[in-house]
Amino acid sequence: MRLPMATPTGWRREGNLPAELTSFVGRTRLLANLKRHLGESRLVTVTGIGGVGKSRTVLRLAHQVRAQYEDGVWFADLARLQDAGMVKQTIASALGIADQSSREASETLTEWVEDRDMLLIIDTCEHLVQGCAELVEELLEANSRLHILATSRQSLHLPYERVVPVPPLQVPGDEPGESLYNNESVQLFAARAGSVMPDFVLDEHIIGSVAELCRRLDGIPLAIELAAVRLRALSVDQILGLLADRFSLLAGASRTALPRHQTLRAAIGWSHELCEPAERLLWARLSVFAGDFELDAARFVCADDRLPSEDITDLVTGLVEKSILLIRSNHAGVRYKLIDTLAEYGEEWLEKLGETKDMRHRHLHYYLSLAQRGEDAWSGPRQIYWFVRMRQEHDNVRIALEHALKTPGEAVLALRLLSSLWFMWICCGLTREGRIYLERALEANPGASKERCKALWVLSYVRSAQGDSQGALAAAESCSTEAVRVGDSKAVILASKMQGTAALLQGDLQKASALLGVAIEFNTDNKELNPGLLPAIVELSIVLTSQHEFYEAESLLVDCLQVCKERGELFVGSYAHWALAATRLATGRPGDALQNAQEGLRVKRHFHDTLGTLIALETTASIYSALEQSELAARLLGALHQNWKTAGLPMLGAPWLTDGHNKLVKECQKVLGEDGYKTAFEYGGKLDLDEASSLALGELDASS
Repeated sequence: MRLPMATPTGWRREGNLPAELTSFVGRTRLLANLKRHLGESRLVTVTGIGGVGKSRTVLRLAHQVRAQYEDGVWFADLARLQDAGMVKQTIASALGIADQSSREASETLTEWVEDRDMLLIIDTCEHLVQGCAELVEELLEANSRLHILATSRQSLHLPYERVVPVPPLQVPGDEPGESLYNNESVQLFAARAGSVMPDFVLDEHIIGSVAELCRRLDGIPLAIELAAVRLRALSVDQILGLLADRFSLLAGASRTALPRHQTLRAAIGWSHELCEPAERLLWARLSVFAGDFELDAARFVCADDRLPSEDITDLVTGLVEKSILLIRSNHAGVRYKLIDTLAEYGEEWLEKLGETKDMRHRHLHYYLSLAQRGEDAWSGPRQIYWFVRMRQEHDNVRIALEHALKTPGEAVLALRLLSSLWFMWICCGLTREGRIYLERALEANPGASKERCKALWVLSYVRSAQGDSQGALAAAESCSTEAVRVGDSKAVILASKMQGTAALLQGDLQKASALLGVAIEFNTDNKELNPGLLPAIVELSIVLTSQHEFYEAESLLVDCLQVCKERGELFVGSYAHWALAATRLATGRPGDALQNAQEGLRVKRHFHDTLGTLIALETTASIYSALEQSELAARLLGALHQNWKTAGLPMLGAPWLTDGHNKLVKECQKVLGEDGYKTAFEYGGKLDLDEASSLALGELDASS
């Protein structure tokens, strides 16, 4: 006999949604996305790490959509439930079902939800995934009008499930041009700080510190809220100073909060307990990565007998599903990231396991191997790929270098890594950083060696790119001396090339011609086009143009561009186009020169080549003057004046650049007059480097 289900006192058709006890900050896009998915799918699972705000976001959403469900929005919290066998009963109780029969709870639930137009929210499923998945499947099959919204640190693995990850809040710097005051992490801190201290004011005196605090806390709402609580006893700057141990600092939430939400460590520890042993081990080992990383890197660094390489993919997938790893997909591929807070937790476990030194060593060797592969492939058709890849790996390269420089016996590996990455320092806009690391590594490796010779010519190359011709010459001469001592013929040739480059910067054209000619002669049959042969050809053409040997210069550059085209080389090719533009301008062909200059600028957009872009714009401005477009030339001069300030020594201090620049300024002033030149110059001074390139390429309206 079926007994009727009683309706408990206080039952409401609209549901049982808890009240929102705190203001909700940010998440506008996420909420809109969730609404859309909820309209398209009957099961939406919201995932994310502990403390990221899954439950709070879902509660906000539920209050926004409650009017859409005739039979209400119902909320079942499983956070405190430990017994998987009680899932059905707990949800039934949350729905207010008072069935006094001996039937199965699932049968009661199925009958109760039958034909109801309702939204059921099941909060905190991760520790009871199997039981929740079985019940959800049963309920959805029984009622076509039922929608279910679940929160979990991993998905329910049902075929019709729509999974929506909740990322940390945006931190200052994530959105280019965003005001610090409008950043959602900062706004959350300000809102919670105001609750703790009613007289709290977010003003210009503390906005910078609050922004840095939110960045350091990775935009994790729980961490930000716990930090705000600390304002009862500490200032924002004091909290920042104590963040070295964020887990012990960020404790002391509301006494009514769940134990796993009372401290940041407990919240993350809860996620740790949900992982399988192999996943925990991988989490610890992945903590050696800085920023994000590729799957191949995880396999190389983390795999061993305990974690076989063939298992890494599945384990990484498991950590993604449990919201430990963030996944980033773009045109360059898929990468994974442990946010700093989770990485710090993993580092502690790695230290307890006694594996830190070994994992750091393997991490260093992976990036050394990657750098050498990039160096070998740089002059080929995948140049842009390696540019993008090494820019992505910048943080990991830094960590690897720091480990090598601080670890006894591994300093020579720092030399190898640094010198293999010459293309990264020169072509990725990192000359200053490359110089600092190279000088540190050379100091740590004082004995003559082939590794030291290579690092010396790379240092010379880097110093030349900074306009430091004296420093470049000193490094190149040291390289030559030591290369002879250790019998490194390749380094001797490259040292000659770098001495030639320094001589060119100093305006010693005769010396530059001789040294660059030697480098070209000895590199002609060499398969390694960079950084010896092709740059030497471009630089020698500059010498020849300066000496009015235009035919020889143009012939060299045309051949250079043909080699670049055949090999897929773009970076030096962009310089060859610029040099050819200068040669053709000097021979009275400004129209042809403009085509070359613009092609060089277009190619440079694929790289972070600030120096090369500025030099190309110098020549382009001269071309426009020759084409009787003096106003446009003056605008470019204004942009150059402003942008050279952030790039280093204007025109690299090279006479063959500065003389032409000064001559152009006088010509434009003569044609435009003082007022006209000033107006055009000031217009250009407001342009950043990308905008200046667009102006030179005819992509900006030059008449405005």
